[in-house]
Amino acid sequence: MKTNNLFRIALFAASITLFAVACKKDNQSSTGSTSANEQTAADDQTMVSEQDESTNNDAEAALSSSASISGASLISQPKSGGTVLGGNDLISLCGSTISYDTTSDTKSMTITYDSADCFGKNTRTGTIKISIPKGVHWRDAGATVTLDVNIKITRKSDGKSITIQGTKSIVNTSGGLLVDLATSDSIVHEITAQWTVTFNNGTTRTWNVAKHRVFTYVNGIVITTTNGLNSSYAESGTNRFGVNFTSSITAPKVIAQSCDFRLTSGQNTITRGDNITAIVTYGLDASGNATSCPGAGAAYYAKLDWSNSATGKSYSLLFQYW
Repeated sequence: MKTNNLFRIALFAASITLFAVACKKDNQSSTGSTSANEQTAADDQTMVSEQDESTNNDAEAALSSSASISGASLISQPKSGGTVLGGNDLISLCGSTISYDTTSDTKSMTITYDSADCFGKNTRTGTIKISIPKGVHWRDAGATVTLDVNIKITRKSDGKSITIQGTKSIVNTSGGLLVDLATSDSIVHEITAQWTVTFNNGTTRTWNVAKHRVFTYVNGIVITTTNGLNSSYAESGTNRFGVNFTSSITAPKVIAQSCDFRLTSGQNTITRGDNITAIVTYGLDASGNATSCPGAGAAYYAKLDWSNSATGKSYSLLFQYW
């Protein structure tokens, strides 16, 4: 069961900034208004953040699928979804195939995307190549993998697309594998990335990522994400309109398997160079109060507090995110 749970992490995004969802509703519920450009920028950030997390999750699942790369003695049974090319290594990643090279001085695996993700929400094309030095196993403390990413994501609901290119480094600071999490104290990963993001209008911008992830086991997998250890932000860069921003995790973002891998608490603060600040607080009930897991079929809510220090305009909005 623990092994099966590991592969579920490829099916969710561990840190989603839902500012865009709220902005799209502001005409109905807010005390102020946002421009079309602000809504677009917020939606861009949501989409890039989701896909950044998807690369983490897919890489984690892929790395744990190969005994020769992970150092594990037991690999999961096969599941429906992505196909594995070469050897007996087994993995399930929707809409992808995986190939391995474990004989070169640098071992690698390449995920090739060619169809919809596991939610059926996006289609993805392109590749992620994951490299690790020969003689190093992913379960080793301090093991570092490099991801070379070149993927295009198209949202099925409206046809909007983004292309993410660049490199990411994931350090297994603590050592260990998620398949062993139930019998270990915790597993800690440090993540940094430099992205070139091309938006659907052809605009290209540079984004940076710095995140600290801690995996524990409390009635199932629990993932706590904060800013990178040596960083004051989780994401920073310039939006398609040329406005600088930083997105900081100002309260740890927690996802719990015991709550169907939902985001159960946390807070993002987004600060922009055009005097706009947005704070998004997660894990609330329909009245805006912090709540425990609402249970199957019940909703989680988040609160958006948005303000413009130059104009004095502000609003608050409560919205459902799950």
